[in-house]
Amino acid sequence: MASVEQLPVQEAMSLRAIRASLQFGMRLLSVLVFLSVWQALATSGLFTPFQLPSFTGVLGRIWTDAVAGDLWINTGVTLYRALIGFVIAGVGGIVLGMAMSRVKLAHWFFDPIVSIGFPMPKIAFLPVIILWLGVYDVPKITMIVFDAIFPVIAATMIGIEGVERELVWSARNMGAKERELLWQVVLPAALPQIMTGLQVALPLSLIVAVVTEMLMGGYGLGGAMITASRFANSLGVFAGIVEIAVVGYILVKAMAVVRRRLLLWHPEASDPSTV
Repeated sequence: MASVEQLPVQEAMSLRAIRASLQFGMRLLSVLVFLSVWQALATSGLFTPFQLPSFTGVLGRIWTDAVAGDLWINTGVTLYRALIGFVIAGVGGIVLGMAMSRVKLAHWFFDPIVSIGFPMPKIAFLPVIILWLGVYDVPKITMIVFDAIFPVIAATMIGIEGVERELVWSARNMGAKERELLWQVVLPAALPQIMTGLQVALPLSLIVAVVTEMLMGGYGLGGAMITASRFANSLGVFAGIVEIAVVGYILVKAMAVVRRRLLLWHPEASDPSTV
């Protein structure tokens, strides 16, 4: 029989499990309601099959693409571009954000560029990048890096600048060198904000990958959608929307799991809604 000291811990774990189950149930219910409404509208006669194909028809198209292998090829190509661009943007954004936070010259030089570039629509540079880099994967990955790096820079700067000065002073008083101070105190304290920037950059990388594929054509989920649109293939367009939604959801959830694992020491790790 459990001791008195163990009961509160067990009850708290049970409450968290119940809460997580309820949240999952509500999310699943909302998706089922949306799909049911979609199917009902598609079969009601209010829309033509071209305007709004049924969800079952879209599932059939996705299954056909999967059996033919087109789904896996296009998904793999899009993920390759999005993840390569995300990794480059993540590493570059963290390094640049650290430099801007700790080196005055770097802050003086890059701050105007970041301040101007962050809010502007970077997709406007796609024609220039195509002229410079050609029409293959390089301009697409470059556009992903160009878009995704800004939230990582901003989050890294905010995280480092928000580290409590008492932590830095205490580490210096204990004899920590600058490298030890950076890796053992500053970066761990700024990690929650950095992870937030990476969580913003990851779906942004997927979005830009799909948009560049739609604009430039070729393989990929975006390229398949624009090809289907040119041939007035409504099923292909809606299938692409569903495929992109599923891929995006998986990426976001995977990033949330990574965040939870890296921040086990942080209070937010005990919140089941972060998974």
